[in-house]
Amino acid sequence: MSIAHPEAAIHGAHLTIDLAAIAENWRRLGAQAPHIPCAAVVKADAYGCGLVKVAPVLWRAGCRTFFVAHASEGAVARSALPAATIYVLNGLTPGSGPVLAAHALRPVLGSREELDEWAALGGEMGRPLPAALHVDTGMNRLGLTVPEALALAGDPLIQAAGIDLLMSHLVSAERPDESINRRQCEAFGDVLRAYPGIPGSLANSSGCYLGEGVANDLLRPGYAIFGGNPTPWRSNPMRPVVRLEASIAQVRDVAAGDGAGYNARWRAPGPRRLATLSIGYADGYPRSASGRGHALVGGVPCPIVGLISMDLIILDVTDAPSARRGEPAILIGDSLDVDSVGHAAGTIGYEILTGLGSRYVRRYVESID
Repeated sequence: MSIAHPEAAIHGAHLTIDLAAIAENWRRLGAQAPHIPCAAVVKADAYGCGLVKVAPVLWRAGCRTFFVAHASEGAVARSALPAATIYVLNGLTPGSGPVLAAHALRPVLGSREELDEWAALGGEMGRPLPAALHVDTGMNRLGLTVPEALALAGDPLIQAAGIDLLMSHLVSAERPDESINRRQCEAFGDVLRAYPGIPGSLANSSGCYLGEGVANDLLRPGYAIFGGNPTPWRSNPMRPVVRLEASIAQVRDVAAGDGAGYNARWRAPGPRRLATLSIGYADGYPRSASGRGHALVGGVPCPIVGLISMDLIILDVTDAPSARRGEPAILIGDSLDVDSVGHAAGTIGYEILTGLGSRYVRRYVESID
């Protein structure tokens, strides 16, 4: 029996996060347009990797502008980044203005109502408070429509609301041949020309690889910083960031026809050897991977059998001779990157990363290569 990391014994599973890889991925993304700044989206607790740990690493790497989703995330980011520019993507939710102002956060405003409210708060404080303006060029989630944004160009409200950045969000950046990418770039270009002197930001992770027409004045990657593939049409240019391992808690032999897990959804097609891992959906490993995903034991792919339980996963380790109690099984890492794990679970790598649970023993290292 071996235990890869003894501290994992208090839980049975551990998550290793490579901070050096995060910094390197940010640099690689910025290198796609080295003439303009590269920001970092660190919402959802830095995509599950830990905002308080990650943000200072990116700051030391040279990142000066950060994006979060909510004011609460912004407050955490501000505690770690006292001098950074921090934007709140979900805008000015009702009643959040004083909190945003208190932490020097900049909402991404997406409606006339939000502009009015933010400008009024700035008036009460005696100065315009910085903010971004979100223009919807095709996503139909948040933001002013392009006609609304064009109609506001030159309106004193823009200055009163402290608008210092124009933003939009690409719909299909991971599909470079989609015609909507060109249409969005053209529409956003129209808006930028109507607001001379205000920089624009359109390029998300995949957008960083779509060329000069998307780069504008500020790159805005998120997922790829944490190891996700921004170029799914080719090999991943990012370094892996997370590694998830769980110890084998028990190994047993089962006979042909024996079931495993709740409702015996899986039955052994012949004599099989099963291993149970001390990890489950309560740890953030998706239940939808039941019968679809696999783990690596001694480098051997071992399928997940039966339903994933709250705290346990069963593997078929018949073909893995090293499988024994205490041996590690890799659920994310090596050939199992976050994108392939997401695909096997019928979801996306974004959900795998952001769903990483809080129960793991977490280890932050400078390199896991």
